[in-house]
Amino acid sequence: MQLRSGRSMKVERDAVHHPVFARYYARLSVAAETRAGMAGIRRGLLGGLSGRVIEIGAGNGLNFAHYPGTVSEIVAIEPERGLRALAVEAALRAQVPVDVAPGAAEALPVKSEAFDAAVLSLVLCSVRDVPRALAELRRVLRPGGEVRFFEHGRGGGPVMRLTQRALDRTVWPPLAGGCHVARDPVGALRRAGFELGPYRRVLMPDKGPALPTSYCVMGTAWRPAGDGS
Repeated sequence: MQLRSGRSMKVERDAVHHPVFARYYARLSVAAETRAGMAGIRRGLLGGLSGRVIEIGAGNGLNFAHYPGTVSEIVAIEPERGLRALAVEAALRAQVPVDVAPGAAEALPVKSEAFDAAVLSLVLCSVRDVPRALAELRRVLRPGGEVRFFEHGRGGGPVMRLTQRALDRTVWPPLAGGCHVARDPVGALRRAGFELGPYRRVLMPDKGPALPTSYCVMGTAWRPAGDGS
């Protein structure tokens, strides 16, 4: 694949293939921009970023419209073919340069320490190997590089958490493109060696009954400045 910058990438083109879920997700996510307030969440997540940014699991590219002009380049990795095609269309409308590339979070097709910041937006729920994916993220960020994350995971009381674990063991991942509802994104980032900054819990949607997918967290983390690994 030829990137706008002229670099060539050789990567696995279909690391993930969920065509039915991809079509459903694309429609649902567009509706959620206004009905669930996701547009505001995206603006808050991305505000203040600058430099070169890698977005892992870019989906259909709805984040692209909310990146500030201080971002010099975005490399957006999306493994699912249908969503990636939609992300390419969104990249053409973006106000900042966006290159969309195939690839898996566990084997990012980019050089080490090549990015100033990274974005994780509703992606850790569905990667196959969270520790490996976060090790890759740490590799491609420069020391001191920033991570912005908005993820859903376990939450609620004992009954809800039991329900989440039961869903993860049975029907939810096959129905939802590999998604899991009982993961702990904050704990995973901490275990991967990132320094956690401020974060806050968010219910999505914020009105009505809480669903197993409603428990979200948004915040900031960093690759340690002295990290030479």
